[in-house]
Amino acid sequence: MDHYTLLTRCIAEFIGTAIMVALGNGSVANVELKGTKGFHGGWVLIGFGYGIGVMIPAMMFATISGAQINPAMTLALAFTNQFPWNEVLPYIVAQLLGATVGQIAVVLTYKPYYDKTTNCECVLGTFATIDSAHSYLNGFINELIGTFLLVLGALAMTADKLDPRADFIALGFLVMCLVVSFGGPTGPALNPARDIMPRIVHAFCPFKNKGGSHWKYSWVPIVAPIMGATLAAILYKAVF
Repeated sequence: MDHYTLLTRCIAEFIGTAIMVALGNGSVANVELKGTKGFHGGWVLIGFGYGIGVMIPAMMFATISGAQINPAMTLALAFTNQFPWNEVLPYIVAQLLGATVGQIAVVLTYKPYYDKTTNCECVLGTFATIDSAHSYLNGFINELIGTFLLVLGALAMTADKLDPRADFIALGFLVMCLVVSFGGPTGPALNPARDIMPRIVHAFCPFKNKGGSHWKYSWVPIVAPIMGATLAAILYKAVF
């Protein structure tokens, strides 16, 4: 990565995050929005979409920017001195902008089906997360554990650097498994950019049945993933 400029690496983070959100939330829209070909296709379809949605940008950009595509990962690496602090803000800005563009792509693609969908929670689910039990505590625990497992797994699988592409395929399966196994309560986010920027897009969309953007909950998928990722990075560095 050292031979790429910071601008080039940030562009990779921007595109990678946009792809991840577009493919991930696109799979949610395909399942949740009335009238789509995948309507009521099931949670496994969403897990598959998000797993591949992470794997593809990782395979595209890991050798350029590290394909962090997640502010929680970027901060966790910085906290453990594995990433320079002076590059944290540019990376996170790129990730946030990428998540915005990825969500806008979903909205443009599925606009007719948003108009047909009357369940406001289904509409919000294609943008952001909310705890199904309407419990901040349950949502926080879910996001913290899920992100902890994601980052611990990602650091362990990519540590040897012997076969990067195999590592990224495994990473995609890890995300898929986390969505299927830990996705019931919240979605889950596992990534602040994947939640906050689509939530902002949701707030500005003129859908008649969109409901509220649940801003009171919005801090959970920001704080919990950052804590979970940091704990995982600290543990991995301390032990391995």
